[in-house]
Amino acid sequence: MTRDAMINTANGMISTSSSTANAQSPGLKTYFKTPEGRYKLHYEKTHPSGLLHYAHGKTVTQVTLAHLKDKPAPSTPTAPSSSFSASSGVRSAAARWLGSGNGSRALGFVGGNGGSKSISSTSRMGSLGASSLSNSMTNTNFDGKGTYLIFNVGDAIFISDLNSQDKDPIKSIHFSNSNPVCHAFDQEAKDGHDLLIGLNSGDVYSVSLRQQLQDVGKKLVGAQHYNKDGSVNNSRCTSIAWVPGGDGAFVVAHADGNMYVYEKNKDGAGDSSFSVIKDQTQFSVAHARYSKSNPIARWHVCQGSINSIAFSFDGSYLATVGRDGYLRVFDYSKEQLVCGGKSYYGALLCCAWSMDGKYILTGGEDDLVQVWSMEDRKVVAWGEGHNSWVSGVAFDSYWSSPNSDGTGETVMYRFGSVGQDTQLLLWDLEMDEIVVPLRRGPPGGSPTYSTGSQSSHWDNVCPLGTLQTAPSIRDVPKISPVVAHRVHTEPLSGLIFTQESVLTVCREGHIKIWMRPGVAESQSINSETVLSTSSKDKTLLSSKVGSSSYKQ
Repeated sequence: MTRDAMINTANGMISTSSSTANAQSPGLKTYFKTPEGRYKLHYEKTHPSGLLHYAHGKTVTQVTLAHLKDKPAPSTPTAPSSSFSASSGVRSAAARWLGSGNGSRALGFVGGNGGSKSISSTSRMGSLGASSLSNSMTNTNFDGKGTYLIFNVGDAIFISDLNSQDKDPIKSIHFSNSNPVCHAFDQEAKDGHDLLIGLNSGDVYSVSLRQQLQDVGKKLVGAQHYNKDGSVNNSRCTSIAWVPGGDGAFVVAHADGNMYVYEKNKDGAGDSSFSVIKDQTQFSVAHARYSKSNPIARWHVCQGSINSIAFSFDGSYLATVGRDGYLRVFDYSKEQLVCGGKSYYGALLCCAWSMDGKYILTGGEDDLVQVWSMEDRKVVAWGEGHNSWVSGVAFDSYWSSPNSDGTGETVMYRFGSVGQDTQLLLWDLEMDEIVVPLRRGPPGGSPTYSTGSQSSHWDNVCPLGTLQTAPSIRDVPKISPVVAHRVHTEPLSGLIFTQESVLTVCREGHIKIWMRPGVAESQSINSETVLSTSSKDKTLLSSKVGSSSYKQ
């Protein structure tokens, strides 16, 4: 995002002039070239320009992509809020309540991203109780269907309509006592609560995204509150993820090296006391003593902060990266450490899985993008190209290699990385070039893919649960980026691939949407098809930028 419409850091001046909204900073291009064509800057999203720079504190903006489907028919008696008719009178009243100057945006958000069906709110009331609904005007003719960007800046969560060209968000939620730092959306949530928000204070909330969009206030409504006032753990939340196929289970990682498993269907205030951690250097799992406890388990992962967590798409494995520089991969259901390894030096900051679960990307303070093979249980490639810390990594699951062998086996992967050097790098990882020379398989075996997920040969090389030291710089093949493009003026914090675009976000809360080659020409700008929802796409629609923990 450009800074000219935002804040001039040199003199602290704030420009709110709309004429500068689409101006580019000097030296930043509105497109970048790849072998398959040009990616073009389609539009930008940001927070309201009146938000002061110093209010952001130390929090870094992360983005979650959320796709709301058609709302199911209410199965419970309608809430009082449904008594409002979906008439123009309610719309204009909602516009007035949103405050002067916001009327047009309010109207856009009533009808912009879906129909205007009158639907009551059926999601379960949490600790805030039903009173929050009766006290606040609820915009019930807004069914919420559409695709949204959820991002945190300072003490607020902002929600933008991805399919709208409007730069400003349609909704802001403010937290009075602590800054939100991480969030996750559950594409497959069975009932109301589908959005998780973790705070700097350690507190965690679960809410219904649709219910937040229907409410015109600036506070969370219908929220369930966990780890209230840090009662279980008072260190900062660093990463949060729904368990794929976990029926409402979610995992919260903290800055003290602990990770907690919660169930959204249990009371957030359930008593949870865990046994004392005997050895801070060892991985251990403790379960809550009572059936009503929430969280239900504590995983002590490492000393120092867990910086990011990511589930494999099928939910079998959980990857964590930490301040100690280690990637750790756990068998989630067995609660076992499977494998892991160390960065070249410094902390690891981000991680992401390939769709097929074969590879994990990590990035961190050594300026490298590591490609970790689950089959070989080791680093198989280092991406060299960033000039500063790597803050976000993601595989592009929508990209298919031009030389695909037609067997359905992925022979080339495209992935992206962003860094504090303000650059977006795109990489192509070709399996036969990188992996095959590293194979020391049994004689006469296939030169490309060994049979079985982890062959006994590799178990001998690297026993289950072994954390490997950093490999020597000459032992790991190097790859170079296909594209290196400076996309923002500020250090970057994450990226997301969608079917139509790649999204980049900087730490200060500006988001750029780069349309893929051919997409911008073939689509009308305000088309609702910016994200289609075929079965393959669903896994990515709720992708979490930065930690890139995709949910199914």
